[in-house]
This record gives sequence, structure tokens and C-alpha cells, in this order.
Amino acid sequence: MPDESPTRPIRPLYDVWLKPRRVFRELAAAPIDRVDYLLGSTQGMVSWLALCRAQSAGAHSSIAAILGKAVIVGPIAGVLGMFLMTAVYSRLGRRAGGRSTRNQVFHVLAYSGVPMVVSLGIWMLTALLAGPAAFMETAPPDLEPFLGLVLQTQTVAHIFLVGWSLLLQVMGFSEVEGFATRRAFGIWVLGQLLVLAAIFVLAILVYVSGLGPSAAPLDIFPPP
Repeated sequence: MPDESPTRPIRPLYDVWLKPRRVFRELAAAPIDRVDYLLGSTQGMVSWLALCRAQSAGAHSSIAAILGKAVIVGPIAGVLGMFLMTAVYSRLGRRAGGRSTRNQVFHVLAYSGVPMVVSLGIWMLTALLAGPAAFMETAPPDLEPFLGLVLQTQTVAHIFLVGWSLLLQVMGFSEVEGFATRRAFGIWVLGQLLVLAAIFVLAILVYVSGLGPSAAPLDIFPPP
């Protein structure tokens, strides 16, 4: 049976979950707008919160400090990361014979992050329930069983949503570049390696400047 009537108006934030190719086709001629930037900001906040957990920031920072930095630093890092990845994937696509424009690549990176909006909501709810334990790599031994279940559920949900987001990226690149899915996946992997190398260098600069998640002296909202 046909998927849906092609005359139905596209709803990018909803349809991208299951119909990413149609969404990216519809967005092909659209300019980059505030929705793209908001989605990029959300991805940056989620990445910041995940980094805080990996660094066990909850052991020495308050929830207010962690979330305060996520709100301030996360969006900046997210949008800058979007521009970095757009530059990398645009160049890789051209070299591989792709047909995408810069705006199309930006749309793919932005709208593939829609699952991150859900992940951010789950992060916030988990932080509200579990407190600093939500941002510790290993849960405290005296943590209540219910909160331990909350943390495990959040971890599984985060991994699932990140995986979904990455799948949408690959399918998006396949659509806008005109590549087979396997070839698009290869381009995606190469781009990730290049971006990770750039992020590693940026992370060193961030920590040297004292803005990292474990930098207690610069907590914007110090614990009481």
C-alpha cells in the first residue's frame, strides 16, 4: 500500500522519525532557519549532559551548576558543531560526487537530531528525580532502587535515541547526496572520524580555559 498521499503537507518535526527521506526532499530548497538552530542547540545540550555524566560532574557540582552550564554552553557548542559538521560533510559529499548543497546538509544534521529533543526531556526529568546521581558515571552504592531503575531506563533511552538520530543522519545523507545507503554510511563514518579529531582538539582548549564540566571554580550557580 502507498505510504501516504503525497499531497498531505509535510510535518518535518513529526515525519522525520519514520519518513526522513520525504522530509529532506521537502526541505531541499528551504533556507536555514531558527528551527535548525534550535535543534542544533538541543543536540549541544544533550551532548553536554552526557559529557557531564562521563566526567562524574555530579560528584563535585550541584544540579543547578550542571544544568546552568548546559543551558549556556550547550547551545553554543551545538550550533558551532553543526557548522563544523556541515563544512566537513559538504566537502566529503562533493569529493565523493554528491549533489547536496550546504543548506541541505545543515538540514540533515539539524532534523536528524529531533530524537535528541526527547532525550533532553528525559535527561531533565532524571536530573529532577535523581539529583547529582544523574551525572555520575557510576551510581552511588546507597542510591535507592527506584532511582537506580530510573537511571538505567534513562541510559537505555538515551542510547536508543542517539542511535535513531544517527540512523536518520545516514538516511538523510543518502537522500540529499543521491548515494546508496551503504555508500552514505561510509561517508558518515569518515565524517565522524574527522569531526571527532576536531572535537578532541577543541575539548583540550575548553578544559585549558576552565570551561569544562569538571571545572568547579567556574560554576555559574555554585552549590549552597
